[in-house]
Amino acid sequence: MANKKPQPKNELRPPEWQSREEYLYHNTLKLLQKYRDVVWSVEAAVIQTRLNFELEFESTIEDFLELSYAAGADLTGTDIEGQMRTIERNKKMLRIVDNAVDIMRRKHKRGEKYYWLLYYSFLSEREPENTEEVINSLCEHFKDISWKTFFRKRKEAVDCLSSLLWGYTSKDCLDLVDHLIPEK
Repeated sequence: MANKKPQPKNELRPPEWQSREEYLYHNTLKLLQKYRDVVWSVEAAVIQTRLNFELEFESTIEDFLELSYAAGADLTGTDIEGQMRTIERNKKMLRIVDNAVDIMRRKHKRGEKYYWLLYYSFLSEREPENTEEVINSLCEHFKDISWKTFFRKRKEAVDCLSSLLWGYTSKDCLDLVDHLIPEK
């Protein structure tokens, strides 16, 4: 038996047939697991940027930008522009996820149930302490939900969201794509 180096539990390892980049690029579960961190990070960055700006320029960002644009100032390449662009890019990413979740909730035949599975698992403001807390929160939306059912339904919800986010390049569609477009 060969000595294997133990792998950390949270390390993402792609299937043998897929590169690490492809695996991470369309990993909806990992995206959802990081959702609360990104929301918190964006909120903290906005507050920190505003505070730093007001301390440095003795003006609000909005007032400064209004005066700058009126005066024809070009902020391209400045730290201010870079910080604002980063915040806006992160906000756009969150809006994409939020819009996909909303579409799933409104349009999919099991959208409402999938929404609550994702909400309590990944999207709520407060992270649950454990799986049991999530399952208890779901009791008002599901008649009777066991642990096994929870994980099966949550996977279905993540796969559904994945299809909305990535289309036919999502993991659940790779076999179909491979069948339609065989490698040479």
